[in-house]
Amino acid sequence: MADGTATVPAEATPVPAGSPAGTGRRPGRRRHGRRGPHAWLVLALPPFLLFAAIIGLWYLISYRLLDPDRRFLLPPPHRVVQVAFLDRGNAVVLFRALGLTAGVAMAGLGVAIVLGIGLGVLMSQARWIERAVYPWAVVLQTIPILALVPLIGFWFDFGLFSRILVCVLIAVFPITSTTLFGLRSVDPTHHDLFTLYGAGRPTRLAKLQWPTALPAIFAGLRISAGLSVIGAIVGDFFFKQGEPGIGVLMEIYRQGLRSEQLFGAVILSSLLGVVVFWFFGFLARRVVGSWHETASDLVAE
Repeated sequence: MADGTATVPAEATPVPAGSPAGTGRRPGRRRHGRRGPHAWLVLALPPFLLFAAIIGLWYLISYRLLDPDRRFLLPPPHRVVQVAFLDRGNAVVLFRALGLTAGVAMAGLGVAIVLGIGLGVLMSQARWIERAVYPWAVVLQTIPILALVPLIGFWFDFGLFSRILVCVLIAVFPITSTTLFGLRSVDPTHHDLFTLYGAGRPTRLAKLQWPTALPAIFAGLRISAGLSVIGAIVGDFFFKQGEPGIGVLMEIYRQGLRSEQLFGAVILSSLLGVVVFWFFGFLARRVVGSWHETASDLVAE
């Protein structure tokens, strides 16, 4: 400059140490693991308040809106806990039935995972397989499971195999569709890069398509986990041979107007679905972590 002062080039402007540019990271959303010390309270308070409101409404209906002789329709929560869970005899029966239903649901879910992921991979690698299989998978999904259960009983008897088969039929489609969607969601430029380096189909599937598809696959697993529990309970309603599962107990309690035990069975069934759903969310966090751009939204819970 004419006055003897020097100008500092824009690219040489010092950058604050705490800024994204100064740390070599591009700006973006904060990771879920870096919340403040009281973030757990923010996450836990809304569901806790909703739970308290539901319990309060439950007591209101039970004690204010129902006559004492009709209170069996909605017994108060403390009666459900006292009769279904604190009574040792009832609790043993409920948890034994829950264990049987959980075993059937997990066996069916395991078969559905292998079958669903396998079909998804095959359809992603060959269009003719997709055109041949996918329409029938959609048709099978649209048939009400209650219409198939009697046929399954006639064909395969009313034992354990039929219960597992019901779980497979109701849980396999979400895994198949999400696997196919994830494997087909690879950026075309990434495919071009693998083509440039001469990568074959196995390498492309293992190192490009499979990592990209993992978030979608885990989303399908969590959906199918809940459906498998529903399938196990539906199978219990129809296939009543052998040791009773939680669905059989529901029918017995309904016929005997034992509403406290019935509500206890419903609560245990829902908790089973929640635990399985949470497990696959936890597994997704361990496997996918934070490397995928959708992982923070897909496994946020």
